[in-house]
Amino acid sequence: MADYSPYYHSGRHVLVALGSNQTGHWGSPEETLRTAVYTLNQLGHYVQISSDLYLTLAVGLGRQSIYLNAAILLRSNVAPATLLRVFKRLERAAGRRLGRHWGPRPLDIDIISTRLAIGRTGRRRVAGQLVLPHPEMQNRAFVLAPLADIAPHWWHPKLGCTIHQLMRRPLIKQQMRGLRRCKGSSIRLLPY
Repeated sequence: MADYSPYYHSGRHVLVALGSNQTGHWGSPEETLRTAVYTLNQLGHYVQISSDLYLTLAVGLGRQSIYLNAAILLRSNVAPATLLRVFKRLERAAGRRLGRHWGPRPLDIDIISTRLAIGRTGRRRVAGQLVLPHPEMQNRAFVLAPLADIAPHWWHPKLGCTIHQLMRRPLIKQQMRGLRRCKGSSIRLLPY
């Protein structure tokens, strides 16, 4: 795997996690992820690097379909809070509606981190405020595994460790058993 860290440290880049486990307005989960990335590019938020696709078990209560997850390194000239609003509009356009916390969804897009931890610095979420790095990223193999594809040397500014160090934690090792990289199905979300 190539070292993409020089892209990340250039200042206007954002690490983003994407997921889908429900057919929506844009089609299947894979079609939805592709359409989301294509639309981001069309809006001027350019994908620099994309991970492989990963099949992952759903988090939370109740039975759900398996998720399709990925990560991208996005180049954008807008503030993280503005980008988050763009992501929420895309989620709604794909068919996401308010529902059960951690419930099924056609599209989920989260800002994981920017070059600097901009926003609130606490661990708890406050309604309407962006917390970076994402306060739950270190507890989610479905975020860490795709991020390791695109930013293997990224350093968590609050926890003081790399993605690979986070992935060696027992909680993540257990979650990794329910995660599968889609071999031969590289994300290839970049429009050609």
